[in-house]
Amino acid sequence: AGEGGGLMEKDGLFRVPVWGFSLEEMRELRQQPIDPQAEQEIIDSIEEVYFSNDSFDMVRHELEKLPPELNLQELEEYRDKLKRQQAAVSKRVADLILEKQPSYVKELERVTALQANLQLAAVICTNARRQLRVSKEEFTEASLGLLANQRRRQLLTGLLKSLRTIKTLQRTDVRLSEMLEEEDYPGAIQLCLECQKAASTFKHYSCIRYSTSRFMWWCSREQLDVALSRTCKHFDVLHYTKVQKAYTLLGKTQTAMDQLHMHFTQAIHNTVFQVVLGYVELCAGNADTKFQKMQYKDLCTHITLDSYIPCLTDLCKALWEVMLSYHRTMQWHEEHDKQKTVPSQGSNPDELTVDRSYVKKKLEHGLTRIWQDVQLKVKVYILGTDMSNFKYDDFIVVLDVISRLMQVGEEFCGSKSEVLQESIKRQSVNYFKNYHRARLEELRMFLENETWELCPVKSNFNIAQLHEFKFMGQCRSPSISPSRQAASSAGPALEELSLFQQYHQDGNPFEMHTEHKEEETEDVLASNGYESDELEKSVYQDYDSDSDVPDELKQDYVDEQTGDAPLKSVSRETIRSKKKSDYNLSKASAPILTNTTLNVIRLVGKYMQMMNILKPIAFDVIHCVSQLFDYYLYAVYTFFGRNDMYESSGLGLISSRLRTTLNRIQESLIDMDPVGENAGVHGPPEDRKEKVPSPHLSQMVILTDSGTLYGLAQRVVATESLVFLAEQFESLQSHLDTMMPAAKKPFLQQFYSQTVSTASELRKPIYWIVAAKAIDYEQMLLMMAGVKWDIKEIMSQHNVYVDVLLKEFEQFNKRLGDVSRHVRIPLPVSNVLWEHCIRLANRTLVEGYANVKKCSNEGRALMQLDFQQFLMKLEKLTDLRPIPDKEFVETYIKAYYLTENDMEQFIKNHREYSMKQLANLVNVCLGSHINKKARQKLLAAIDDIDRPKR
Repeated sequence: AGEGGGLMEKDGLFRVPVWGFSLEEMRELRQQPIDPQAEQEIIDSIEEVYFSNDSFDMVRHELEKLPPELNLQELEEYRDKLKRQQAAVSKRVADLILEKQPSYVKELERVTALQANLQLAAVICTNARRQLRVSKEEFTEASLGLLANQRRRQLLTGLLKSLRTIKTLQRTDVRLSEMLEEEDYPGAIQLCLECQKAASTFKHYSCIRYSTSRFMWWCSREQLDVALSRTCKHFDVLHYTKVQKAYTLLGKTQTAMDQLHMHFTQAIHNTVFQVVLGYVELCAGNADTKFQKMQYKDLCTHITLDSYIPCLTDLCKALWEVMLSYHRTMQWHEEHDKQKTVPSQGSNPDELTVDRSYVKKKLEHGLTRIWQDVQLKVKVYILGTDMSNFKYDDFIVVLDVISRLMQVGEEFCGSKSEVLQESIKRQSVNYFKNYHRARLEELRMFLENETWELCPVKSNFNIAQLHEFKFMGQCRSPSISPSRQAASSAGPALEELSLFQQYHQDGNPFEMHTEHKEEETEDVLASNGYESDELEKSVYQDYDSDSDVPDELKQDYVDEQTGDAPLKSVSRETIRSKKKSDYNLSKASAPILTNTTLNVIRLVGKYMQMMNILKPIAFDVIHCVSQLFDYYLYAVYTFFGRNDMYESSGLGLISSRLRTTLNRIQESLIDMDPVGENAGVHGPPEDRKEKVPSPHLSQMVILTDSGTLYGLAQRVVATESLVFLAEQFESLQSHLDTMMPAAKKPFLQQFYSQTVSTASELRKPIYWIVAAKAIDYEQMLLMMAGVKWDIKEIMSQHNVYVDVLLKEFEQFNKRLGDVSRHVRIPLPVSNVLWEHCIRLANRTLVEGYANVKKCSNEGRALMQLDFQQFLMKLEKLTDLRPIPDKEFVETYIKAYYLTENDMEQFIKNHREYSMKQLANLVNVCLGSHINKKARQKLLAAIDDIDRPKR
């Protein structure tokens, strides 16, 4: 089979010869005996090229193999070999054919049957074609033609419906425009969505694809975005509801919130720029400087001083509208979230919850961001102008507006407005530094031109009546701005509402400060200095008193403690009951103050008003307030109290606390070299800038005239105005303390304890000068020197010098009454004056007694008689009790009777007497009851006492 297979592959080579044999030849070949092995060897010896393909040229092949020289024998042998090979192959082929003959016959029969079947099929096909041709003619052209036409009709009907829908979609633009004009954004979005749904069926049409893209572009972009931006300046609930519903239908709630915050930021920028630009162009007139191309920061530097406050006010008004819109936007979402909304068809409840959470967080975060933008814009405006030359009232208005804006910020997002506070603090410190310097110079000018005349004010005058202190009466909290104080005065119900609640629908919190600026006037001055003509007449009526009191002394006494209400008439009994030592003008309790005092009080009110609005500079302001008081106190002391005789008097007129205060003021506040001759001595120029030259008393004030008690009226007005000023400071202490930073409160406490409380102590040195000059103590010493004290008899008549001294006191009392007709002399003042005069008179008596060379016991009795007579008459002139230094005189007179031991103890215990007085006491006693030895001992004791002083 393998050889047969190989032979079948190579049968092309032998096909002719094999088929050339007859069947008998083939049988003969098969019958020829041959060794199968030898036959196979013969076949194997055939060259491979004979088995290649049908195109092989065997003759050519054999010829090419012939050698150049032919040998017949070899050729015959080679021919016989080829014949054997052919015979072997033919035999093998014949064997194979004979073996397959039955199969061949059988297959040939099948072929014959197939040929017959094919002939039958050809007949059937011919018949079928003929019948189909008949069917086509009779059935297809008639019935199936009708069906085709029906199908085409149905397709055309569907196409017509589609074309009508397309036409409707293309006309939707007109309806959309109408709905946009009506601001029916949800309806427009719903229409777009319906169109989009309908168009998805016909999206294979190019016109439909174009139309759908236009719908979606409008829905997500321009028109709805513009509508959303309109809510930033003027929030309208209905409008915003429509916009939000439209975004909800689009499924872009979060995108809407992002866009909204972007619009608010842009609204703030555009608003402030347009407001400032409007004022800049208005002030510039027709000058073409292309302000519109400037940056906002540069634009703010072109604001003029006149337009600064109106522009700031309008700026805050516009920013308020933006913040109010944001506040109302938050309220809308809060109320919307509380409603139990049903999710729309196709929406996911979880997505709705996520959207609400996102919106809430975005709005809460936006509060701080919006307020920060507002602060930064206002900060640039504040710092764009130098306010150091502003008028005080204008600057207070600026502070008021900024304070109100900070209040808005606190209610808006709970912010402390650090950016605004820092910027306004910088401007305030700069402004206040220049303002205070100018006010100190102004105060010096007032003091140097002050004639210290009484400023007539009503008896019920109180600093709360001054316009500068109105803010204290309007609210108790020092953190509320004046404009808010005015609002709070409208009623307690309004005060409890926040600004966003008060101005929810209309109005603006920045419109208030200009409405009440000039609505109140002050009524503190008395019309003619007297509140009652009857009181003016009756207050000087005579008193019923002892007969030995001169008539000119029986007048001018009214108690300073009379109530505030004006008295219509004063009875003689009433006046008689008053303390005679209070020399009083008709309005018994009216404060004593000058125009300068009033100006200082007003300044303090202005300073406190500034401090009340702007707490960060509270310490700087209070420090400047203390300088106002310091300078006034130093001026009063310099004008009326400075005298070199203080130290020699030994009366301790200036306490160590007062001296320390005066030294501190002189070192820290007073420029002792205003001309600049010794600038290097008194510190660097920076320190001297903070100082003020020492004031000089006006030449109009005469302090050397004995007829006016050496300017007593001016001294009383100056000193008591200082005391009144100190009392006002005391009343303000609690208010100042609440505004003072905790770390700086010790400064305020020290100022009050070391400075304010020392004001009344100036009475002693100032009035001592009057007391020292009002009575001629030298004349009394001369008269006492002429008295003979070594008498032998007890005298019943006092000496003349006592009458002369009392006459001096009566004259002093009369002149005191004359002064009181012009200036009320309060009881503490009259007491100090009388105390000084009596103390000086008593010390003069002791000095006169100490000058006595010889004195007997009777002479000592005469001294006591003289002193008792002096006291008796003196007590009728004054109500001062006890008489000052009474024991000082009596103790000295009685010391004459002391024994040696008692005298020594007396010297050690009574160091208030001078060495001369003690030595004279010992010398006078010599010979009577003290011997020379005791005298030496006592003088040595006096010298021991005096040695430490040296």
